Amino acid sequence: QGLLRSDSIPEVGEDAAATAGMAETLSEEEQDELRKELAKVEEEIQTLSQVLAAKEKHLAEIKRKLGINSLQELRQNITKSWQDVTATTAYKKTSETLSQAGQKASAAFSSVGSVITKKFEDVRNSPTFKSFEEKVENLKVSITKPVGGGKPAGGDFGEVLNSAANASATETIPEQTQE
Repeated sequence: QGLLRSDSIPEVGEDAAATAGMAETLSEEEQDELRKELAKVEEEIQTLSQVLAAKEKHLAEIKRKLGINSLQELRQNITKSWQDVTATTAYKKTSETLSQAGQKASAAFSSVGSVITKKFEDVRNSPTFKSFEEKVENLKVSITKPVGGGKPAGGDFGEVLNSAANASATETIPEQTQE
């Protein structure tokens, strides 16, 4: 029942009619005591407001003398906030988790790279690739020999393959027409 009381404490600025009901329950002596306390508290609030205003003015003067402006204050606040964030347990745990995930991803990529390298080595050592490599070498040798006074062929792998494709195309046409 205490939390749900119907009588309330009047707020500052409420009219006297609303407080009249409470004044009737207090003795004259209690009312005088409360009025004195009210005046004292209001005076303390006024004094604290004046002290705060003086302190804020003094703070602004110190900052001006030090050359601290609003942008610098903002930077300092952001830096301090970031330091506060990085000091939290949640940030440390998240950072640690991401670091571990990065290490695992790096290890996985390294493993994939090793597997791919191994597969390329296996392909290169396979009999099919060896046979292909041999045929390309033979084509290269046969192409580098001058044919009909033309310039000697040579060059990079792409040129060799193009020449080989042209040579095999011209070789297969006569065979097909002979049949």
